[in-house]
Amino acid sequence: MKKISILGSTGSIGTQTLEVVRNQKDIQVTALAAGSNIVVLEQQIREFHPSIVCVWDEKKAKELAALISDLDTKVVSGMDGLIEAATEPSAEIVVTAVVGMIGIRPTIAAMEAGKDIALANKETLVTAGHIIMKLAEEKHVRILPVDSEHSAIFQCLNGENKKEIHKILLTASGGPFRGRTREQMADVRVEDALKHPNWAMGQKITIDSSTMVNKGLEVMEAKWLFGVEMDQVQVVVQPQSVIHSMIQFNDGAVMAQLGTPDMKLPIQYALYYPERRYLPGERLDFAALKSITFEAPDFHNFKGLRLAYEAGKTGGSMPTVFNAANELAVKKFLNREIRYLDITEMIEEAMNHHQAVKEPTVDKILEAEAETYEFLESRW
Repeated sequence: MKKISILGSTGSIGTQTLEVVRNQKDIQVTALAAGSNIVVLEQQIREFHPSIVCVWDEKKAKELAALISDLDTKVVSGMDGLIEAATEPSAEIVVTAVVGMIGIRPTIAAMEAGKDIALANKETLVTAGHIIMKLAEEKHVRILPVDSEHSAIFQCLNGENKKEIHKILLTASGGPFRGRTREQMADVRVEDALKHPNWAMGQKITIDSSTMVNKGLEVMEAKWLFGVEMDQVQVVVQPQSVIHSMIQFNDGAVMAQLGTPDMKLPIQYALYYPERRYLPGERLDFAALKSITFEAPDFHNFKGLRLAYEAGKTGGSMPTVFNAANELAVKKFLNREIRYLDITEMIEEAMNHHQAVKEPTVDKILEAEAETYEFLESRW
């Protein structure tokens, strides 16, 4: 019986991870963590019987404790609680599906406790990749990517030498506004940006996909996961979301991983790696598909992608500023406090203001995040 902890269990990745658990029947969930959705969390607790649960919001944690007083499950809260859930002694794998930079400390704590990481929190590697990858090597723990694109690359590398990678071809759907100019996106509403053509995801990542910022974060994540330079990661727009990513090797050969757009596949692959289990669901039908098309990314109209490459090449604390500025901007957009195009304007302004710190510690990373929030809040 495989034992896992899920951080972010009420979100899109967390709930789909529990679907995999439900289907396979040989995984025990020992810990769950959520932000504030105690209605869904209580249902999960009663079905999966974890020994510990964390609710980020302390008031909601107390409410949950009262709701499940008939059970033996321990309820904790805040960062200390999140770390306790991440380091639950019996868990072998921790699924890090929390959104944002709050995922850094519990991920590090889990790795220090010798646990493998099924990584769905891209901010951890984007902002602290230099710390995370070194720690994984020191502690001999595996980082198993859950993002569909990084899982595809990981699968293509099975049995291959990472040193022979010439280029990573990171695919993107292009989002709901593919082909539009900035002028045409000026009046985009929240409802428009939340309509992704292919994937069903959480609100924040769906907005990030529409701006192509998400693809920029994935480029930076790929740099650390696979030990390549930023210039070796090339974004390819593939609107059908059938090819999840590719690798071009030194000899010119290209390997690709294809499938239907279903996040349960990379989740299940990470949990059972290197074993492939049966996964119920739709299969790719090439006769019905008929064609797969490709386009170059539009760096001019989707300048979030260009800014991501700049942040990744600068390195140090600059990716933290890129990520923090985007987090705040997306929050403001979802709250209808700013316009759609203001998202990338805020990122650019924050990056122009920041003096990058090389090899930042976790404290310096979190300091850069706080400074970015403070700077932007004073101007927007």
